[in-house]
Amino acid sequence: MKIARSLKISRKQLVAHKMRTALALLGIVIGVSSVIIMVSVGKGAEKQVLGRIEAMGTNLIIVSVGQVQRTAGRQQVRGTVTTLTLEDAEALIEECPAVRAAAPVQGGKLQVKYENLATNTTITGTTADILTIRKLRVERGSFFGEEENTGSRRVAVLGLTVVRNLFERSEPVGETIRIGKVSFEVIGVLEAKGSDLNGVDQDDQILIPISTALRRLFNIAYINTVNIEATSKDKMSLAQQQVREVLRERHRLNKQDKADDFTIQNQTDLIEAQRETSETFTVLIASIAGVSLLVGGIGILAIMLMAIKERTNEIGLRRAVGASRKDILVQFLLEASALSVGGGIVGIGTGLAGSLATGAVTGLETSVSPTSIVLSFAFSLAIGLFFGVYPAHKASLLDPITALRTE
Repeated sequence: MKIARSLKISRKQLVAHKMRTALALLGIVIGVSSVIIMVSVGKGAEKQVLGRIEAMGTNLIIVSVGQVQRTAGRQQVRGTVTTLTLEDAEALIEECPAVRAAAPVQGGKLQVKYENLATNTTITGTTADILTIRKLRVERGSFFGEEENTGSRRVAVLGLTVVRNLFERSEPVGETIRIGKVSFEVIGVLEAKGSDLNGVDQDDQILIPISTALRRLFNIAYINTVNIEATSKDKMSLAQQQVREVLRERHRLNKQDKADDFTIQNQTDLIEAQRETSETFTVLIASIAGVSLLVGGIGILAIMLMAIKERTNEIGLRRAVGASRKDILVQFLLEASALSVGGGIVGIGTGLAGSLATGAVTGLETSVSPTSIVLSFAFSLAIGLFFGVYPAHKASLLDPITALRTE
């Protein structure tokens, strides 16, 4: 009964001072909505990046020549290493039971011409296994096979960006392009793939048979990458171990003091590393947004102290007619809680709307986390109680006689 009466008094007091109440609510609303929006942006970015990693292929392992290091956010190979060969890629399939398929890759930037149009793009020499390993699909035409690779045929499959740059609206399949000084017949066009983890456009490339790339374009006998598909997700670590053992033996690195002349990257490791990075980033931006909740709490503290000063006579009168210190304490705690709960509810609605608006306006992928909603609301309630305890305790300690005499 006392709680119901206190709630009624609290509602009456908050409604009587609309502007003050609105300003107190605003701080909590901004805090809660900021946390929800920031976390949704962070989760959306995490989801987008993880989607890109998964789109790279299934059970993917990438072997690169040399020791790979990250410079300015991008992976680069230190020095020129020529020890990785086509024979190595074939040996990995034959000697590694946990490896289902392996596609050698050698690429480089070259100028490509079609009639009067020209563009610089990435030329990627590989085999047909790259389709299944990297989840590539042919949109038009066909892909080259073992026959074209064995015969070093001059055939090419284009990415959509290359098609737009060279052919505009005309049909490329069946046309002849020049890569460097060598003519190639276009036999297919790939489906759109988008950007990779480093922001590189995967559609801005031309795929050709690996033997053609090595003999006719680059004039080399080595490759820079092997894309490998493990037999299952559970066998990723085993496949990685088998690949390392085979390559070390083939490259005569059996002595323990000799470092690998290659780098193996596991798709599972990439996903875990990226998830950890994204979660750290999300916590960071959520913490920054949470500062505004503290500001809102300080606003509640200031307003409650002001309310106590204005209602000193009321407090004295209630104490004089029998209200205990606990009743006064509960009264002001309820008012502080009402502000934080009200601000939290409005903040949740504003945060959800803000997340949708952010995604629509900026084009960023957003993902609202139920956890962020629950935690931000709980934190707003805790903030209200925390900053309401001191004013409520101060009000409960007022001497009834002194309070009644206060003007």
